[in-house]
Amino acid sequence: MTLRITIAALVAVAASAPCLAADPRFPDWPCAQAKVLEISLAQVWAGPALDDASNKWKDDPKISAMVEKLAPRKVKLEDAEKTITDFLSSPGTDKAAAGKLLFAGLFDTLNAERSSVMSGLERVTRKQRVAADKIRTDTIALQALQDATPPDQKKVDELGNQLVWETRIFEDRRRVVKFVCEVPTMIDQRLFALARTIQQEME
Repeated sequence: MTLRITIAALVAVAASAPCLAADPRFPDWPCAQAKVLEISLAQVWAGPALDDASNKWKDDPKISAMVEKLAPRKVKLEDAEKTITDFLSSPGTDKAAAGKLLFAGLFDTLNAERSSVMSGLERVTRKQRVAADKIRTDTIALQALQDATPPDQKKVDELGNQLVWETRIFEDRRRVVKFVCEVPTMIDQRLFALARTIQQEME
């Protein structure tokens, strides 16, 4: 009886949270936030035209190293901003050229990271949909085993434990998705802040 109640409670939790899309245009998008496919240049950059900087930043070892250093979210924003200021104000640096290359590199890198995060969220949504179906199927099978006369207690226990595990994984993923849904916005904000610092130094 205890197992029956426990499984019913767990399955009710999973069944109450189907992977419904907030925007029907993107059926696998799990977040309440609108899905914006990529950051537009105009959203984050008010500086001079980038010209061919978008194609050349990877060819500059110093710029590539700076982008690799500044892009990760684990680097505190204030530290990244100070690094930009120090880099662009160092003697012999052409602020206009270096600034455009640096921004182009950050724009490409963070946009790519953002796209990767969003694709990952949609992959998890598809897994959650499959997991929810599996939980429902296993629940029906478990109920049939429990209602049998006499019930095969070994099979009941095995499938019951499996359901507990499946539902736990489902719930863990749901919690992770809720957190990761914030990441694209965090990337947007980071790119905007770094772009603003670059522009200020160029001016």
